[in-house]
Amino acid sequence: MYINIDDINIYYEKYGNRKQSILILPGWGNTRLTFTYLINYLKDYFTVYILDYPGFGNSSMIIHDLTIKSYADIVYNFINKLNIHNPILIGHSFGGRIISLLTSSYNIKIKKLLLIDVAGIKKKKNIKLIIKQTTYKLLKKLGLILPKKLRKKYLDFLFDKFSSTDYKSLEKKMLKTFQNVVKEDLTCFYQKIKLETLILWGEYDSETPFTDGIKLHKLIKNSALIKIDETTHFPYLEKKYLVSRIIYEYLKKDII
Repeated sequence: MYINIDDINIYYEKYGNRKQSILILPGWGNTRLTFTYLINYLKDYFTVYILDYPGFGNSSMIIHDLTIKSYADIVYNFINKLNIHNPILIGHSFGGRIISLLTSSYNIKIKKLLLIDVAGIKKKKNIKLIIKQTTYKLLKKLGLILPKKLRKKYLDFLFDKFSSTDYKSLEKKMLKTFQNVVKEDLTCFYQKIKLETLILWGEYDSETPFTDGIKLHKLIKNSALIKIDETTHFPYLEKKYLVSRIIYEYLKKDII
């Protein structure tokens, strides 16, 4: 199904027909398809909504650069247009960024939260990262003295050598948007969360390390943290049944 929000056709799916609603917000670049197992596990007990972000899945490509606030606006309008009352929000990675804003900066009623390996907690730069970024900037400046014919090939080489996998996989229209959303430190927004929150985190997550989960647990006073052993950034895919069962047990008292 499609809904038009801010001149963007947003694709979403709805499962189940129970009174209590769940809205799942995937990670950056992920779509509704990665949550098929969890949705099938929950749809008999809840009404489950999930959407594709602009530029991903079946939703239309963005027509201008977006910020994390833009994505939060889209989800806020999505909830209001579909009249989703008092939803439970489940967010993975980038989905947590959106949730941090929704719960602190919008007039919206949310029942509770479930956060999985979420992003947005600023990390201190280690020496390795500082050296990498400094080297890239210096080499990029050196490229300006090259003849035009060689400059593009040289800059493309640097881009391929130094950019992250996520960044390299994006269409050009999404590059600035990606830069906008990853640079935001959302620690102060997470700290404002007062809702009951369950935090699930992969033990060996290298993208958002488990130390981020510990910090998040300390920031959100009304929260519990569960480490999912022997999983990385996608525990809900790597241990589908276990994570789905934990989520069901957390939510079963909300079944209406």
